[in-house]
Formats: sequence, C-alpha cells, structure tokens
Amino acid sequence: MKLSIIIPMLNEAPELPGILARLPLRGCHCEVILVDGGSRDESVAIARQAGFRVLETAPGRARQMNAGAADATGDLLLFLHADTVLPPMGLQAIQTALTDGQHRWGRFDVRISGRHPMLKVIAGLMNLRSRLTGIATGDQAMFVTREAFTRAGGFPEQPLMEDIELSKRLKRLSPPACLYQQASTSGRRWESRGLWRTIWLMWRLRFAYWRGAPAEQLARAYR
Repeated sequence: MKLSIIIPMLNEAPELPGILARLPLRGCHCEVILVDGGSRDESVAIARQAGFRVLETAPGRARQMNAGAADATGDLLLFLHADTVLPPMGLQAIQTALTDGQHRWGRFDVRISGRHPMLKVIAGLMNLRSRLTGIATGDQAMFVTREAFTRAGGFPEQPLMEDIELSKRLKRLSPPACLYQQASTSGRRWESRGLWRTIWLMWRLRFAYWRGAPAEQLARAYR
C-alpha cells in the first residue's frame, strides 16, 4: 500500500537539509509532501531545490497537516514533525501495523534527543502514558489509514491539542498500534524553555484540556 509522508514546517531552514536527508526513502513506495505554514526564511526554496513537493497554507499545524492529507495519494498517512526522525525500518513497521487487520492507526515510542539526563525519563513517561491511555502526540509520528482519517474528520483545526483530539476520535475506530521502535524528536523545546518549567506547563495544559478548557485559551498560555 502506498504511504504518504506529510511534514508540516515553519521556519526550518537551518535544519531542513538534515531533516530531508534523514528521510528513509530508499526502496519506499511512498510520497513526501511538505506543508509550509508561512515561513519567513528559505524553507520553501530549500525543500523545492532538493526536489520535494511543497504546499503553502495559512499558519496552523492542524491546517497544514489536513492540507497535506487532502493532497496526498497514499492509502496510509504518516504525519511527521520536522524535528522528528523515524527509526530504522520505520516505514516497514507502519505497513505491517496497518495491514494486520486489527489496527487503523498508531504511533511510535519516542526518544528525546538532548543533553539533559531527565529527557530520557520524560520520554519513558510519555510512552507509558500513551500506552495506558491510547492517546498519541505528534512527537510520536502518528500514522493512520486514509479511510480512518477521513472517518475521524481529520485534525480539528484548533491551535493546540489537535493530536490528542484526533486520537480520541480514532480510538472509536480501533485501538492504536503502539510500536516499540523509537522515533527521535528534538529536546529543544525543553532545553530552551527550561526543563521543569516545560514539564509543569505541559501537564497543566493537558489537565486543563481534559477539564474542558478551550484549545485557544491553552494556546495562549503555551506561547
């Protein structure tokens, strides 16, 4: 089955050549669609010069990913954040997980790259929480069949927690395939904002969202 890799991006020019070079595309029956949300740097030019297809949309990660999905031709969709790298044989693992007749969507375990030793603990807790709740986050490289994505209505176009909301909808269709292979994501968010401050902020926002707080209000707090 054909796989479409959808990468939302915004001002990723410094890291983009490395991001594109690490895509595991050799021998892959897949397409790559980068969706730019209004970059003010050279992200679009760099991606196009490297031979990749780029769509341009209004800002908003959910809006960008929905636009990529609408333009994609694959039977399977992988939503890959620009700072996340798939594990070896990751694409093959997706194919296996979504053609077993039991799962319509899933995610990888995550490893957070960075210098602070607590990042390993944070990643372990994220993976455990995801397994217990059946909720995935974008850092875990979410993947889904096109049929399930359409039935779930795509990502809700809200400024935060769009991955959590989509997970809730997809859980009604099947349990997630929780793959033990680790996708690697950047720890720059934790290291630049302060580790404990970021942990506290994210848990507080998730709890507030669970209590029914509007995503727009939480997005303002996140910024």
